[in-house]
Amino acid sequence: MRVIVFFDLPTVTKKDKKIAAEFRKFLLQDGYYMLQWSVYSRVCKGMAEVETHSNRLRAVLPDTGSIRLLTVTEKQYASMEILVGTVKKGEKTGAIQLLLL
Repeated sequence: MRVIVFFDLPTVTKKDKKIAAEFRKFLLQDGYYMLQWSVYSRVCKGMAEVETHSNRLRAVLPDTGSIRLLTVTEKQYASMEILVGTVKKGEKTGAIQLLLL
């Protein structure tokens, strides 16, 4: 499964910028990687792990802005198309990541 986080946080003041930077830092430390600006993704082994990361995310939500969480299967994620732009270094299109338990 994949968890995708979409966010739009204010960056008007220095305080806003610091909060947004801390949120992005949390995502990276929690195993997410950036798909594109303000869109981060991570692999989860199943719904129990999705719930764990959802709860971690809820614990660090900023007071303002918009944050959305989407859970998709690996098959759905692999069907994503890049319509404009190029594949980023280290990213494989249409590849399914296997998890060994």
